[in-house]
Amino acid sequence: MGVLLYYPTVNPPTGILHQALLYWDGIASVVPRDPRVYEAVAGRELRLLEEHELYRPLAFAEDTLDLLDRYPGGGARPAGQASAVLTEELRRIAARPDPPRPASPPEAVIYTTKLSFWLERLLLGLGLAAHARHEGFGALSVSREVQTLIIGVLARELAVNPDLALFPCTDSEDAYRSSLRPASPMRALAWEIELGRLLPVPAPDTPTAEVLAFRERYDDERVRLMRALHRLLGDLRRDYEHPADVFAQLRRELSAALEDYRAAGRSTRMAWVHRSITVSVALAAAAGGALLLPDIGWLLGTIGGYALNIATREIRPLERARDDHDFSYLHRVRSGLS
Repeated sequence: MGVLLYYPTVNPPTGILHQALLYWDGIASVVPRDPRVYEAVAGRELRLLEEHELYRPLAFAEDTLDLLDRYPGGGARPAGQASAVLTEELRRIAARPDPPRPASPPEAVIYTTKLSFWLERLLLGLGLAAHARHEGFGALSVSREVQTLIIGVLARELAVNPDLALFPCTDSEDAYRSSLRPASPMRALAWEIELGRLLPVPAPDTPTAEVLAFRERYDDERVRLMRALHRLLGDLRRDYEHPADVFAQLRRELSAALEDYRAAGRSTRMAWVHRSITVSVALAAAAGGALLLPDIGWLLGTIGGYALNIATREIRPLERARDDHDFSYLHRVRSGLS
């Protein structure tokens, strides 16, 4: 099913962590190369999950945007066109009449060992960053705009590699938009679909040990639900001209999977909540700019009494798009008790 790649920071909030454990194969985040910094900034819960191979800390090589996979059995992975995109975008930001300069105290920071050296030099040379210390370690002081741009672009580019099976995920609206925003003249189309009520999570005070026990006990139900959901998203990506037909074909399968999962949840003493989750589904390259649909959201259909709303948006196309999926997730703070 893949792994959620949380960004822009190392430690995900509890809601996203539980979501990853219930519906995906685990969670990942980009961490500093320096093991001392990693030990200092990674939460205790993440390190425990790493021992169970449910958390995947990732780091970039020093001189490139190649990914050093710290997960057992990993190796160097390419980060696609991220270097070219970041160079272009950062130069464009620096050329503005009033570019965002680093502040003191910092508005945002990025640990230097979380970046490649060439990117650090570029940021300093453009005046978009300044050396700083954060929690006793070397860091760059940057604006929040620059931070979200860098981490958002890198997260989406990392997910291109099919060997990693990563799904970018964030609770930062700015980082989410930075990773997907179109870079003229390149642009492509994507669906945006609200999935909140399809993927409930335990209340935030639920111990992770209980979440893991539910994951193990009801593994068949959770896998069935996610396979049905990913099939829907994948078919919508490929058969973008007939979204209503795709939904009609898969509605019964997804509804049955959701009902079985809800029944499993009701059998426990855990309190469940629904959080607002938006998934961006990049359409097949053939869609180009020819797809004519309203800019406002419209109803795709209803699953389990919950309406799925869908809308179109322009995004930056990937040079090496994945055949099976190109999905990005945004978790919003608002939630409702189930």
